[in-house]
Amino acid sequence: MPAKKLHIGYVSAELAPFAKTGGLADTAAALPKALARAGHKVTVFLPRYGQIPFPPGEFAGSVHVPVDDVNRSAGFYRRPLGRGLSVVFVEHPPLFDRPFLYGHDDDRLRFAFFSRAAIEYFRSRGERPDVFHAHDWHTGLLPVFLKSFYWTDPTLYRSPTVFTIHNIAYQGNFGPETVDLLRLPWHLGRDALKYDGGVSYMKGGILFSEAVTAVSPQYAREIQTPEMGYGFDAIVRARASDLVGILNGVDYDEWDPRDDAHIAKTYSPQDLSGKAECKADLLREFGLSADPGLPVIGVVSRLVHQKGFDIVVRAWHDLLSRPLRMVVLGTGEAAVQDGFRALAARAPDRFGVRLAYDEALAHKVIAGSDLFLMPSRFEPCGLTQMYSLRYGTVPVVRATGGLVDTVEPWDPGTDQGTGFRFEHADGTGMMWAIDEALAAWQDREPWTRLMKNGMSRDFSWTRSARQYVDLYRRAMAAV
Repeated sequence: MPAKKLHIGYVSAELAPFAKTGGLADTAAALPKALARAGHKVTVFLPRYGQIPFPPGEFAGSVHVPVDDVNRSAGFYRRPLGRGLSVVFVEHPPLFDRPFLYGHDDDRLRFAFFSRAAIEYFRSRGERPDVFHAHDWHTGLLPVFLKSFYWTDPTLYRSPTVFTIHNIAYQGNFGPETVDLLRLPWHLGRDALKYDGGVSYMKGGILFSEAVTAVSPQYAREIQTPEMGYGFDAIVRARASDLVGILNGVDYDEWDPRDDAHIAKTYSPQDLSGKAECKADLLREFGLSADPGLPVIGVVSRLVHQKGFDIVVRAWHDLLSRPLRMVVLGTGEAAVQDGFRALAARAPDRFGVRLAYDEALAHKVIAGSDLFLMPSRFEPCGLTQMYSLRYGTVPVVRATGGLVDTVEPWDPGTDQGTGFRFEHADGTGMMWAIDEALAAWQDREPWTRLMKNGMSRDFSWTRSARQYVDLYRRAMAAV
């Protein structure tokens, strides 16, 4: 007998293309789509932020959300995204109709309200999903609410939760008065949610869910260490038997050089000629000359300490002395942005910088570059290195997190591997890897094999979605 198809309540603070600050939004868009393609029903929940036009979908009712002492109600607006897949926007203008997603003084209330509103949506309709899938600290209270207030509810009795850690450095830590504010059982603040003198939403998600995932196998191992656990390593180790590392996937409907509408010319492993035209187009876009014929290193990222780009700007002298060009797209910390501006000012014929978020230009950078640089201090999964592999743009990465799981070191003796890795987060390690890549680039025939190795790798969501379904069933069996 075929296994029962599931209904997943998928709760995320970001969802591309509606609201995005990073990879969480891409995951929230792609995994539900893969689950729906496999025949499952997925209801995705997202706050209706100020940047999302009103109404975002068809009105689907409203309900009182008992999250604090204020009489608050959530309006629900449902939009189908395909067969078996819909998004429910949670509407409450005082909390969500703001220009920025995060960084507000009342974030603890905003996302507690969001999590409980998702639960109340199902309860008010008399509908029970098979499993809830909650993401990062913003939804860490969802399993806490389920077990505190709904465990014997006629509709939502013993509802299981899978909780995914996308970045353990962001923990949702708030003052101890939060427990009283949200009318949670008092003992939670004294024990289960207690962290660093206050309470942690991330801790709630980890401890109260039936299963916990990290977004790559390597990251699942790293967050159990003091070096990479950001104070949560012991908490994660306590759930080690219920922790699974599942690699994020790539939405090849959006990222494939064979049919990418954003790039100058499409290409494939069988016909790479279009990549040269993409490179010429990229150089024109950044105002760089096509002569001499130097390799181009691409960067598409948040320009921040975590991503290692302070290392890049401090290595400006070494970069200037190498036969290369570099194009940079992104925004971030002021000091890093200033460092890239200075680098471009020193050699405007070889270094181009665009301090902006531009999705179409990101496609051009990944398609038109020869190399793609990710010197991350830590990288839970990373998506752009998987995009670059698909486009035959060879990644140069630090050996951490999902970069270890997706980029195999190139061995010219055996023609095996897909890129270049370095161990230490410093300029010496990074420049060693760049020099290795520049030397390999000179020999065009092996380089073409290296490109095709990367293009042949399959990081589609289909395999990862199957792993999540297996985990959902395990969580269901655990309650």
